[in-house]
Amino acid sequence: MLVSELFDIYQGNGFELINMEIDKGADINFVARTGENNGVVARVVKTDKEPFQAGLITVAVGGSVLSSFVQDKPFYTGFHVLVLKPKKEMSLEEKLFYCHAIKMNAYRYSYGRQANRTLKNINLPPLPDWLKKYKIDYSPINTKIKHKELPFDTTSWQSFKLSDLFDISGTKTTKLDELESYGSGKYPYVTTQATNNGVAGFYNYFTEKGNVLVIDSAVAGFCSYQAFNFSASDHVEKLTPKFRLNSYIGAYLATIINKERYRYSYGRKFNQTKIRNTVIKLPVDKNGNPDWDYMENYIKSLPYSDLI
Repeated sequence: MLVSELFDIYQGNGFELINMEIDKGADINFVARTGENNGVVARVVKTDKEPFQAGLITVAVGGSVLSSFVQDKPFYTGFHVLVLKPKKEMSLEEKLFYCHAIKMNAYRYSYGRQANRTLKNINLPPLPDWLKKYKIDYSPINTKIKHKELPFDTTSWQSFKLSDLFDISGTKTTKLDELESYGSGKYPYVTTQATNNGVAGFYNYFTEKGNVLVIDSAVAGFCSYQAFNFSASDHVEKLTPKFRLNSYIGAYLATIINKERYRYSYGRKFNQTKIRNTVIKLPVDKNGNPDWDYMENYIKSLPYSDLI
């Protein structure tokens, strides 16, 4: 069905954020043409114009074209944002499905070809049968940790070569069709993607021992901590620690190593030689050794660290 058959389409407000009163504590979002943060760029104070209601869909028809989001708060919009209201009652799951379906048409557009006139004619797929039965768990994720301010003075940090901290090696390449022959299971399949901690599925097979760091040497040098035994695609390099590693220290180190990603790209890969020669700065103890206890306690001090 066409977008116009499923939704009433409204022009957004076309407000300029510079003319709005920004208030981080306000309950009204300001939605712009960005593809990040659900399209929200600020919280603003109510004007003499009523905001759009929560539960409607916003679609950027310029900028990050066809970035589509369900808005969970009342909102105003900037320029080149359209608002979709379902013609009949829809669950949140259905709205999210249609947002994704709209986004999948973004390849048809560019900066010079916006979607303000053609959004209504985009053809959307029918709802799959499984979606009609699927329900998302919306219960909030809570943490028992209250943030504790630990000292964070980088002036005393010292430099360490990754090859002094880790044994660096490749992983065995496992093809996806081979994994599928073993069936789904509990072991992660780690790939070169930089999302979902690099994991692209779980199977009943592994080739590598966990409690290590891995780095993508094919695309952008993404580093992640892998707690569990895993299998891997091509171009996944393994960093086996020469020290006591756990999930907290792993999260700390992966964050530091990912600060080096700006140096690498598809044309300049973060290969094993470059990994070995990479130098990172770390907090140190009184003997000048990496202060593993501080790194662990720092991560433990952060909200939601109890869920790691």
